[in-house]
Amino acid sequence: MDSKNNYKVIGLMSGTSLDGLDIAYCQFNRKDKGWSYSINKATTLKYPVAWINKLSSAQNLSGEELIALDVAYGKFLGKACADFIRRHSLKADFIASHGHTIFHQPQRSFTYQLGSGQALHVASGLPVVYDFRSLDVLLGGEGAPLVPAGDKFLFSEYDVCLNLGGIANLSMDAKGKRIAYDVCFMNMGLNYLAAKAGKEFDVNGTMAQDGEVNNALWKALAKIYSGLRKKRPSLGRELFEKQIKSLLDDESISLNDRLRTFTESSAAEIASVILSSKEKAKVLCTGGGALNSFFILRLLELCGDHATLIIPEEEIVKFKEAMVFAFLGVLRVRNEVNCLQSVTHATRNSSSGITIGF
Repeated sequence: MDSKNNYKVIGLMSGTSLDGLDIAYCQFNRKDKGWSYSINKATTLKYPVAWINKLSSAQNLSGEELIALDVAYGKFLGKACADFIRRHSLKADFIASHGHTIFHQPQRSFTYQLGSGQALHVASGLPVVYDFRSLDVLLGGEGAPLVPAGDKFLFSEYDVCLNLGGIANLSMDAKGKRIAYDVCFMNMGLNYLAAKAGKEFDVNGTMAQDGEVNNALWKALAKIYSGLRKKRPSLGRELFEKQIKSLLDDESISLNDRLRTFTESSAAEIASVILSSKEKAKVLCTGGGALNSFFILRLLELCGDHATLIIPEEEIVKFKEAMVFAFLGVLRVRNEVNCLQSVTHATRNSSSGITIGF
């Protein structure tokens, strides 16, 4: 590290939608007025079909097989970083890796992100920060969302920071505290449906736009979300597979109608939260869903004059989460708070993450 206030870090993010591994080479500078940041180089490494199959079915493996996959995926991450560094002639201080979530059950005091930090460290040759969620869960928190700590320090000019990833989540200030939560399933559902048509995703929401809302499906989704609104638990694959997937598999409803209904349902859930925040909210929209023009149009129409939706440059849209985990790594290395009690409802703030090779 150049000094105690300048860091060059590679952030890794693999989201629940399985659209690839985001790799972002970021620079952070600590100044008197706070932190500045830049994404100097970034890419999304599309997963080969073999890895998509492994990651999407890892929850069904035996203990022995899961440990083997954990190491193999850690090596995969490390090699990806080494190749990225070599290709762009970069010098990084360390790697901050989110890993790929396989289990997330805070009610049972555990969360598990695949990707051995030890294997990543050996394969890349760099120090590593990983396992950002477990400590918070053991402290009674949800272990999610974690991005709001980055929002608080790096994007404080926005009233609401909305991430439209596999799961839609947001963060904002309320009564002097940062609050955040998962709102609804987003690309996890849309991409699952698009795959039924042999597509990776529904480009610009064109299939959804051609469909119509199915009232029965709408009511079924609304019933699920009405129960979640009261407690705002962190959402994960388990809940999607248990309650959402079977609804989306209903072939008596046309595929375009299912896509339209799921789009409208997610937009309505998000809009209801934005409408409950301060008037004329300035909303930063990032994540793959921010590039879904039909979804953004519907969200705009539902929010009306109450909100201004801001979609930043594509690099921030695509790589904000990877950059934020790089920043959470910086805070961990500095032993500063990167997990906010007001967000996760843990018993205290914490500096979360395991460090290797420092």
